[in-house]
Amino acid sequence: MDLSYGAEAEAFRGEVRTFLKTVWQPGERRGDDLKAFVRDFRRAAIDAGYLYRGVPKRYGGSEQPVDVIKAQVIREEFNRARAPMEVGGNGVNMTVPTLLEKGTEEQRELFIRKTIEGDYIWGQGYSEPGSGSDLASVRTKGELSADGRKWIINGQKIWTSQGMQSTHMFMLVRTEPDAPKHDGITYLLIDLDQPGITRRPIRQMTGEQGAHTFCEFFFDNAETPVSWQVGERGQGWYVSRTTLKHERASIGSADGLGKQFDKLVELARDMGRLGDPLVRDRLTKIEGFVMAHRYTSFRLFSCAAAGDDPGPVSLMMKLALTEVGHEMALLAQDLIGEHGFVEPAGAGGRGPRGPRGPEKWLDQIMGSLGNSIAGGASNIQRNIIAERGLGLPRDLAMSGEK
Repeated sequence: MDLSYGAEAEAFRGEVRTFLKTVWQPGERRGDDLKAFVRDFRRAAIDAGYLYRGVPKRYGGSEQPVDVIKAQVIREEFNRARAPMEVGGNGVNMTVPTLLEKGTEEQRELFIRKTIEGDYIWGQGYSEPGSGSDLASVRTKGELSADGRKWIINGQKIWTSQGMQSTHMFMLVRTEPDAPKHDGITYLLIDLDQPGITRRPIRQMTGEQGAHTFCEFFFDNAETPVSWQVGERGQGWYVSRTTLKHERASIGSADGLGKQFDKLVELARDMGRLGDPLVRDRLTKIEGFVMAHRYTSFRLFSCAAAGDDPGPVSLMMKLALTEVGHEMALLAQDLIGEHGFVEPAGAGGRGPRGPRGPEKWLDQIMGSLGNSIAGGASNIQRNIIAERGLGLPRDLAMSGEK
């Protein structure tokens, strides 16, 4: 079995390393100086063809041919040099791909460049207090203004990540109240800096509340231009499937799962349980799933490089990652035991009350439950696998149809 990328890829690796050695020299920069340096570095990396390879140059990308091997080499070398890659978040992972696939030329010109440069930060306006996985049941209402040039929005959205930082939102609103629920929704983009919009951070079970956690939004006659509507009126459900496709692909990535397992082993060691046969047995089983997920990602990578269809296995990656992450969380919870009820210790130290101790696992334990909802609930994902991957009949109960 030859797991190398080939001579051409290794020559390209040398080019990437030379670029990074020359251009990525952050030194002792801090604060705004570092932010400006990172921005300039990303622009240089785009000009060199290393970042935003799938984004056309007229929108600020590098517009490179699809080459999964080169893309993987770039990821490996940037990670090795600890150099920043694309701006993270909903904007690059979800908004930009959706606009490239479904947006108008005006929308692409308005939003893509400012999004990939980090000027626009996007919140996701899908979930509502009464509408979670069943997105077709959203009730936030959109009505046309008297002149027909604006949508007037009233309602509420919840569980918006990075909500306090977001400058814009992509959202689903009900514009055709008399239409079947899947056909009465429109996909809109909206500027969040305007009267009629109130945002409020949500305090979570762990006590965390801040700019990087969730918010709820209230819309009271908020406005957005009709030209910011993505896709046809009443067809937002189908546009949203494009967005969710990219979200699930991001969530399903194997990156980081192995590191999380290493931290779990370290936790078992710190708690004095690594020699426990029962703990070792559970760790072994989890490691098997972690390795299966990683090698499946290698298979998907190989199929993509060869232009082959991997089949339904690609639909399983997000669900598998969710399940493995939950198993790790359950073991971590058992390892922590009563320490999980203790107020987290301050910075400093190592061990059960230090930065590598139990309190660092509390968010992961709670988050493992959240991952079963993010990007579509696990049961919804199972239906997708069954229907699209295995060709089984549609589950009418889960789809909301009768």
